[in-house]
Amino acid sequence: MLYPTKALISGAIIMAASEVAKRSPTYGALLVSLPLISILTMIWLWRDTGDNERIAVLSEGTFWLVLPTLPMFLVLPAMLRNGYAFWTALVASCALTVALYLVAVWLLPKLGISL
Repeated sequence: MLYPTKALISGAIIMAASEVAKRSPTYGALLVSLPLISILTMIWLWRDTGDNERIAVLSEGTFWLVLPTLPMFLVLPAMLRNGYAFWTALVASCALTVALYLVAVWLLPKLGISL
């Protein structure tokens, strides 16, 4: 029963964010910028394992891997405002994010940061 509960709660958050964004892009942005999925993941992980160190590693890794996602939120609107089609802009933004993830995964260990 735990897996359906996790799925329902997680899905409800995504649905709520989508509905809020229809009415107010600002409030939608506020809702999706909250680290709700990260917090829920930490809660589920703690409930399932009780392993504080694993949660600490997850939290720290999340911090470092959020950084490569941030340019996507600037590139996507820039492309949309410059006449690119939604799907083209989304795919290009996602491709940039993947490339930045690869750079981060390669660079962070060289800087002494383990994931």
